[in-house]
Amino acid sequence: MSGPDEILHRGRFLSYHRTARGWEYVTRTNAKGCVAILAETDDQRILLVEQHRPPVGRSVIELPAGLAGDIPLQEEEPLVVAAKRELKEETGYEAKHWTTLLEGTSSAGMTDELVTIFYATGLTKMTEGGGVHGEDIRIHYVHRTDVVKWCRDREAEGKRVDFKIFAALYLARSVSQGGEARLWY
Repeated sequence: MSGPDEILHRGRFLSYHRTARGWEYVTRTNAKGCVAILAETDDQRILLVEQHRPPVGRSVIELPAGLAGDIPLQEEEPLVVAAKRELKEETGYEAKHWTTLLEGTSSAGMTDELVTIFYATGLTKMTEGGGVHGEDIRIHYVHRTDVVKWCRDREAEGKRVDFKIFAALYLARSVSQGGEARLWY
């Protein structure tokens, strides 16, 4: 058994590590996990968000998402509490019903980060949304049967689309139909 991984660099939010066998990866230093939310309105519209993401140098279409435990004195924030907070901050909605769909790796070869995807229904608009601290988040309402085409159209415009949207749709379908998952499109 080898010793602890070598820390090559510590930034404000990430640390860069190397294993004894030379594998390099990053880990978050300011959060205990990530959450993403598939939020669906009563009229079957999926709430998607768009914001500029510096690592890819363009706008990205995503599920509302964020970090859990990244607020000082709330480091042990439960994942569902973080999901509720992020949904309201980014979209202005609160949800009555919450279902955990899946916890999985975001990029297992690069980070130890885990993302928990929630399905939120019974939505009520409470605020304008748009994010906090200058996030400049744009909200899109897309009927669930139109999501794939709509996302492909955004890609044709030069935007990136996060694949977790499609995974969440697939998983939510299996939950809402109580059987084998089949895509809506």
